[in-house]
Amino acid sequence: MQVLQPADWARPRGFSHGLVLDKPGRWVVLAGQTGTNEQGDYDDDFAAQVASALKRVVKLVREAGGGPEHIVRLNWYITRQDEYEAAGAGIGAAWKETLGRNFPTSTLLYVSGLVDRRAKVEIEVTAFIPQ
Repeated sequence: MQVLQPADWARPRGFSHGLVLDKPGRWVVLAGQTGTNEQGDYDDDFAAQVASALKRVVKLVREAGGGPEHIVRLNWYITRQDEYEAAGAGIGAAWKETLGRNFPTSTLLYVSGLVDRRAKVEIEVTAFIPQ
């Protein structure tokens, strides 16, 4: 995987501007995952919801035969900007625990709500697993 990073651009923090994948493999596309636990319950804490969503994402990628290193794109939908900004340390810890040093391309959008009103975050993922 080649990371696209023009020399005259500042290096982004926590994501990559672009990636090039030039080999045979399988694409894995996941539906948006919210921060529920296995029983479908939500924690009130924003970072805890992010941690749960990332764990769900990694579990699904593993079901496809890959790992967190194969995630190439994240689309985040956040309902509470102030909580997201305040939860930086917890989100960083959740990222390190689930995605490690993988920094895929990423888009973060603030939205007025999600289908399940208890959800504060939803993350959809694209992964590429080389042959």
